[in-house]
Amino acid sequence: MSFIEYILLFLSVIIGGGLGFYFKKNNPGILQTVLSFSGAYLLGIAVLHLMPEVFSKSGTHMGMWVLLGFFIQLLLEQLSGGVEHGHIHAPHKATGKFAISVMAGLCIHAFLEGIPLSHFTEFGQTTHIHHDHAHNHLLYGIILHKAPAAFALTILLLVSKYKTPTIISCLAIFACMSPLGAGLAALLSLESHIHSTIIAVVLGSFLHISTTILFELDNAKHHNVSWRKMLVIISGMGLAILTEVL
Repeated sequence: MSFIEYILLFLSVIIGGGLGFYFKKNNPGILQTVLSFSGAYLLGIAVLHLMPEVFSKSGTHMGMWVLLGFFIQLLLEQLSGGVEHGHIHAPHKATGKFAISVMAGLCIHAFLEGIPLSHFTEFGQTTHIHHDHAHNHLLYGIILHKAPAAFALTILLLVSKYKTPTIISCLAIFACMSPLGAGLAALLSLESHIHSTIIAVVLGSFLHISTTILFELDNAKHHNVSWRKMLVIISGMGLAILTEVL
């Protein structure tokens, strides 16, 4: 990874959190629109890029690791309360325990998804499926879902009445997690099969987050999706498809 890519990972959280401070309250319309686009793009790159490369590299047994990643994300969201996909549920009383729980869920996920970034280009070159700039697909996917997650985190902490220095500290820690994961992996020079396994776990996590976002309909009672949300989903998926054909 280049220095610029580390900066982009960090800034995605800072920008998302900064927008949270600007709006200062939950705006479901804006947040769901951004999440729908990022969820569709994330699902697209997971299916079009990560999945073919994982299975062409290591065979069908990698499916077990994908399922493990899906389940790990399910467990992490028990800690974070689903902030990753826009759930903002303020507690009756803001406590340190609540903030630590949310941060633990978000930070563990962010750290894990940063690990494959450091060697993702080399990983793509060793598979039977070659994509130019393959590392950018994963990087952009992470950025597109970290920014709205940071926005939701900021709003959650604001409506929970946490003090501004506490919120800024949480954002700074969250912003460092993915770059830290990528940097540590670069220093350790992970073996190919370990790297493939981690990518499979991250793939499972992406599948959980993206499908959760997309399956949360505008009208759960009548199972309807608004035309606005449908167009946003098509746009996100279309962008992922363009990265495949261009």
